[in-house]
Amino acid sequence: MSGTDASLTISVVICVYTEDRWKDILAAVSSVRAQSHPARETLLVVDHNEILRERLLKEYGEGRGGRGGRVLANAGPRGLSAGRNTGIAASRGEVIAFLDDDAVAERDWLRHLAEGYTDPAVVAVGGRTVPVWASGRRPDWFPEEFDWVVGCSYRGLPPGRARVRNVLGGNASFRREAFDAAGGFATGIGRDGDRRPLGCEETELCIRLSRARPDAVLLMDDRAVIHHRVPEAREHFGYFRTRAYAEGLSKALVARSVGAGRGLESERRYATRVLPYGVVRGLRDAVLARPGGAGRAGAIVAGVLTAAGGYLVGSVRARRDGATFCPAPVGEGAHG
Repeated sequence: MSGTDASLTISVVICVYTEDRWKDILAAVSSVRAQSHPARETLLVVDHNEILRERLLKEYGEGRGGRGGRVLANAGPRGLSAGRNTGIAASRGEVIAFLDDDAVAERDWLRHLAEGYTDPAVVAVGGRTVPVWASGRRPDWFPEEFDWVVGCSYRGLPPGRARVRNVLGGNASFRREAFDAAGGFATGIGRDGDRRPLGCEETELCIRLSRARPDAVLLMDDRAVIHHRVPEAREHFGYFRTRAYAEGLSKALVARSVGAGRGLESERRYATRVLPYGVVRGLRDAVLARPGGAGRAGAIVAGVLTAAGGYLVGSVRARRDGATFCPAPVGEGAHG
């Protein structure tokens, strides 16, 4: 696979929910407007916040492109999954890309995503998400193996351009027909703005897509880079534990939906190979008196145990209550 189809049209969906990220939202839209492979459109999907929607309409016009984006209201229940489904339904591009509302894309982000689609078998392409720490530097104790805690790419992902089980939702793209084949993102998984910070909605969708299209190829290209802001509140161990526990709960829902074999396939390698090496590396750094080595080793162990506890609790709840999520058809209405 080489080169880029310059005619490939890409719609970019940015889901937003709070005025606290106003400057971040404007920066995200500006980064999309500056792409070397121009986006066909940018869709800002507002999650049940009329004040924010009105403010964005004033900033970008009446939802017809304006100075950067179309502004839509989430047409489904509160949450990221329904917001993304609203964007998919309203979009007009051959490919739909998703960008976090507190991230900025490098200039060639869409160009590198588009290169993957020169192979017709490819149905999804994701990129690399780099953390931008509010304090100016990574906390010494925070292991790179757990950067998924703050919504970023983590140590253990394959380098370069590689085939993967699932892309990561904050920096991902899909052919439109992927949603025709598998449906949209499942509601009941992932963040809803108020609850515990759940996730894995893109994992569940990608596994479901691979079941619907066994020949489908999903890629990760680490040249497609975005920079994701990590607020100060997420640099603390308390958030680390909360997010790890929520990931365990989310993985239990995914396993309930698609089976533990596929739902935990990548996680087994991560837990048995990547994380033990991380502990050894941290202990080695501690022996060499490098800052944070013991803390990183301890954080990995604590993260594994916390996520495992969340998975066990989530599994019991899932068996007791049944699945609470529903893949949405992508044609469900969106409105501006």
